Amino acid sequence: MTTPALLPLSGRRIPTLSPGAASFPHHRATLRLSEKFILLLILSAFITLCFGAFFFLPDNSKHKRFDLGLEDVLIPHSAPSPPDHKPQRGRDLMEEEESLRDKIRVDHERALQEAKEKLRKSRDELRAEIQTEKSKVVEDLKKKKEVPKPLPPVPMPKVVGVNDGDPVEPDVKEKRDKIREMMKHAWDSYRQYGWGHNELKPLAKKGHSTNIFGNSQMGATIVDALDSLYMMGLHDEFKDGQEWIEQNLDFSVNAEVSVFEVNIRFIGGLLAAYYLSGQEVFKVKAVQLAEKLLPAFNTPTGIPWAMVNLKSGVGRNWGWASAGSSILAEFGTLHMEFVHLTYLTGNPAYYQKVMHIRKLLAKMDRPNGLYPNYLNPRTGRWGQHHTSVGGLGDSFYEYLLKAWLMSDKTDTEARKTYDDAIEAIERHLIRKSNGGLTFIGEWKNGHLERKMGHLTCFAGGMFALGADGSPDDKAGHYLQLGAEIAHTCHESYDRTVLKLGPEAFKFDSGLEAVAVRQNEKYYILRPEVIETYWYMWRFTHDPKYRQWGWEAAQVNKYCRVSGGFSGVKDVYSSNPTYDDVQQSFFLAETLKYLYLLFSSDDLMPLESWVFNTEAHPLPVLAQTIVEWRGLEQ
Repeated sequence: MTTPALLPLSGRRIPTLSPGAASFPHHRATLRLSEKFILLLILSAFITLCFGAFFFLPDNSKHKRFDLGLEDVLIPHSAPSPPDHKPQRGRDLMEEEESLRDKIRVDHERALQEAKEKLRKSRDELRAEIQTEKSKVVEDLKKKKEVPKPLPPVPMPKVVGVNDGDPVEPDVKEKRDKIREMMKHAWDSYRQYGWGHNELKPLAKKGHSTNIFGNSQMGATIVDALDSLYMMGLHDEFKDGQEWIEQNLDFSVNAEVSVFEVNIRFIGGLLAAYYLSGQEVFKVKAVQLAEKLLPAFNTPTGIPWAMVNLKSGVGRNWGWASAGSSILAEFGTLHMEFVHLTYLTGNPAYYQKVMHIRKLLAKMDRPNGLYPNYLNPRTGRWGQHHTSVGGLGDSFYEYLLKAWLMSDKTDTEARKTYDDAIEAIERHLIRKSNGGLTFIGEWKNGHLERKMGHLTCFAGGMFALGADGSPDDKAGHYLQLGAEIAHTCHESYDRTVLKLGPEAFKFDSGLEAVAVRQNEKYYILRPEVIETYWYMWRFTHDPKYRQWGWEAAQVNKYCRVSGGFSGVKDVYSSNPTYDDVQQSFFLAETLKYLYLLFSSDDLMPLESWVFNTEAHPLPVLAQTIVEWRGLEQ
């Protein structure tokens, strides 16, 4: 039996199966719940009619007259009859009762006949009828759909550097143009073969989706790619995406989705598209979706469920998570988007939800100062004591730092929490290998596992981004630490045949920065290493980061196919096989970070923008605006 690797599928975080592994099917009964419900309704109607016949039809054998007691309801009221007309009134009443009995008898026989006809039909015929009724209900609901309430007008935060960014050097410009061409190939392929689907299978040339998006076609790639298209000046493509969203993006669907993934990809993507373009539709859609996520927080602790049904609001956690726990990186990666939602709507609920999570975590004991990856939303207790800066934990730490940056460095509580967490991580998880490579291991029940995931490589950029403002004048230390992590992750790329990094790599038994297990040798178009290169470039302008980034752009050579871009199953093989998935985060993150790496610093300046964990930029909210919206309570 194949077991899922506890590594995220998205830009970071959600668990996924290793390539080639069978996905776990949604177990369905032979008939869906809605079909069983319809059959039960028919059966109950039949029983009710039988009882009705027993109680209401006349007993002809005894010719008993019974008083239905309904004359005051069914017989029109008129002026009282004179005394000498009483016999006539009695006859009129008997005739009314007889007429009522006849009507009941006819209705009973008709319903009985309909029930018999239903029971004679095959399962396929019943399913077809049920689907027809469902479609009719959906159409009726669309016709009756209420016009959403207009959102309150709010000042647009300072928006600068959303266009251009042309580098001065001709060779750098040439490389940037190549990245734009790669983006256009990925988008055009999706436009042709997977339009409206969540993702693309570039070899099969058809749509693709995973359980993080539920069973609906929500156009994840469209939403995820919008801001990348806008930054790259691909405005016709951006307009196509906007039109699809206006006409087709509907969240009133019976789909169970990942709260985390939908937040970082959809809400983050829509908000970024709104701030970049000023198009109101993106803000409206983001708020509509956010309202659908709020029921996930209806738990005893306020820690949200991992998944929520967009239609019913019912939530649950991943079955594989420790003892029904929620995951640190998931419930800890909501702050940026939810603060902006409160700012744009005036609804304090979003801000209060994420601040409640922060306050709850502040009260809890932390083993060795570390945050375990699992927390039970019912009991408020930690699950398995496993701490990682990679999958399951990573973006929790990222969002502590970015909450501070997004508040224009006024959220000192977030900064203090980040600094304390990084201090514990450096003490217990960060080590040097025998070959001198700095790596970040994983803490499992008091033991350090000397393994680092591709996802963990984002931390180099995080350390650099958080260097300014570090306590005890340690800015230089953390910038150096970021550079060391960048070097280690570059080695994990450089030591493969394809010069693309594996999903995880070890530092023991004489092997360093090399994947050992077959199910860790794959590359699924992930962005984290390139993300760190970009941050390191912005803070140091060391040319090696652009050189390394161009090496990583070899994805164009080894992952490009006629129908888009695909992940590969073995980066150590000169003839790799494809996984046939073009991830939405390839357009949202990987290509965007490469494009930014070869752009000038005036494109998306870090003083004005903070990138969410899916690389969607959100503007800094100045403290005066924060106070004006009543965020600080």
